[in-house]
Amino acid sequence: MSDKRMARGVQQKKAWLQKRIEEGLVFKKLDVNGKVFIEYLPAESAWVPIIAPGYFCINCFWVSGRFKGKGHGAALLDECIQNAKINGKHGVVVISSKKKRPYLSDGSYLKKKGFEVCDTAPPYFELLVYKFDAEAPIPQFHTSAKEMHAETQEGLVVYYTDQCPFTDYYVHQELKEIEQEYDISVQRNKISTREAAQTAPCAFTTYSAFYNGQFITHEIINKKKFEKLWKTFKK
Repeated sequence: MSDKRMARGVQQKKAWLQKRIEEGLVFKKLDVNGKVFIEYLPAESAWVPIIAPGYFCINCFWVSGRFKGKGHGAALLDECIQNAKINGKHGVVVISSKKKRPYLSDGSYLKKKGFEVCDTAPPYFELLVYKFDAEAPIPQFHTSAKEMHAETQEGLVVYYTDQCPFTDYYVHQELKEIEQEYDISVQRNKISTREAAQTAPCAFTTYSAFYNGQFITHEIINKKKFEKLWKTFKK
């Protein structure tokens, strides 16, 4: 990434990946200067609030821009599924949503590839599964993801991890400016362990924001996005 503002976030992402690779994470990327990759790991080691023993969990799956429509996504997904079979897994799970949303894998695409909804969490998250055996255990969201209870009930509360290289800059710089401009309290809760991620108050642990105890978005907030959200808060 060429944006110098994200330099620290990039290093933190690389460090996070390295530790997860030691735990079984697989990272596959097309040899191009662009975002064409998949990350997956044993669900028991995944940094998301799901219960899916014996499955692989897709952590991130992204094919961008001019690389779409060339079969790269299908090839990456198929390799993940075949690897799950080779390793004796029940199948593969991934967190998506009822409609296409930023930062989440495209549910409609995955459903065309054989994935099915096995559980849901508010307000729009879906847990999708590709099962090899109909009798295998059904994956589900942890109760924390369904209850969505933020630790602090006042002001803006953000939970985040190092899974995305963008979060560090926006959590520290953009939220600081929002805090000053709107004169509101901002609490930053970095999820730094797998155990904390697996009982997080939102299905999407990379980034989630709550305002006065209510979930508002899983998308990384900048000042422009917050301005739109603020108008809804003031109604």
